[in-house]
Amino acid sequence: MVCATVKGGITVAVVQGLLGGVAFRLLGIPAPLLWALVMAFLSLLPAIGAAIVWAPVALYLLAAGSIWQGLFLIGYGVLVIGLVDNLLRPFLVGQSTKLPDYIVLISTLGGIEIFGLQGFVIGPLIAAIFMVSWEILTDAQTATHAKDVQES
Repeated sequence: MVCATVKGGITVAVVQGLLGGVAFRLLGIPAPLLWALVMAFLSLLPAIGAAIVWAPVALYLLAAGSIWQGLFLIGYGVLVIGLVDNLLRPFLVGQSTKLPDYIVLISTLGGIEIFGLQGFVIGPLIAAIFMVSWEILTDAQTATHAKDVQES
């Protein structure tokens, strides 16, 4: 579970950095590869992540008079770069752990809320432990009920 969560987090960070770098390249921002690497690294931070890089650049573009470029970057940052975390992480982590996507998403967000940065590993881990415990409990109850029915 821990490996799947870490691999999922790193993959999401790389994808967010790549998408941000592509946007910066299209907009003619200097050093798009450098900014892509910075976005990928900062994407590991929950909630704010890559927005620490693209949001100030978008505001600069707006202030400098490049209105459509700034608006494009805001829209692209929110709708593409930002949503990658919410869509791709549950898919990647859930696929490896056999947990439903919504459980991974909710447990990741809840874990981050409660435990901070470590919560993006601890939250899904607690959810997986709960789900396995629940399955063991229901299997034991089913077996006990079947045994009682046989004896009577």
